[in-house]
Order: sequence, then C-alpha cells, then structure tokens
Amino acid sequence: MYAVIVTGGKQYKVQEGDVIYVEKLAGEADSEVTFDNVLALNKDDTLTVGTPSVSGATVTGKIVKQGKSKKIRVFKFKAKKNYRRRQGHRQLYTKVQIEKINA
Repeated sequence: MYAVIVTGGKQYKVQEGDVIYVEKLAGEADSEVTFDNVLALNKDDTLTVGTPSVSGATVTGKIVKQGKSKKIRVFKFKAKKNYRRRQGHRQLYTKVQIEKINA
C-alpha cells in the first residue's frame, strides 16, 4: 500500500515505515502530523486517483527531528562590471516517519 502526498509544494510517494525529508513543518520532535492532501492511493493493487485529491484519505506521521540541510553557496556576478555577490543558504527541513495510511 502506498500513497502520493503533497506538502511544501512537492509530491512524495510514501509507504508505512518510510522516512522522508520535507519542507519545514510546524511542530516539535515526537509530535504527530497529518497530511490531508493525498493525490493517489494504491490499496490492494487498486489505484485510486483523486480529482484533485482523494476524499477521506489521510496520511499520518511522526516528526523525528527539525534541522537544517548543508550550506550551499549562491554566487552572482556580471562580467566586466566588477559586480560580485556571494551568499550562503541553509534550507530548513523536517524529518518525518510515516506511520499510517488511512483510506
């Protein structure tokens, strides 16, 4: 059994027991989170596709930790104009363990 969910503007294919990294969600570690926007649901080899989401289907998970990803460098420049800007960025994420797919 698997489901396709949407969170943070991205789509994730999840099964029970999966650990996924999503855009930062509100909540502390060991708290429960529910994803209501389920685009597709595969149960007993029967695929149910929502228009746009499957009604009554939810996915529950547990927040494992909140964190920051590795730093990336953003470098902008314009040739021959002596314009250079360097900036760093660390994206915030939430590590979520999928516990149950409710259909």
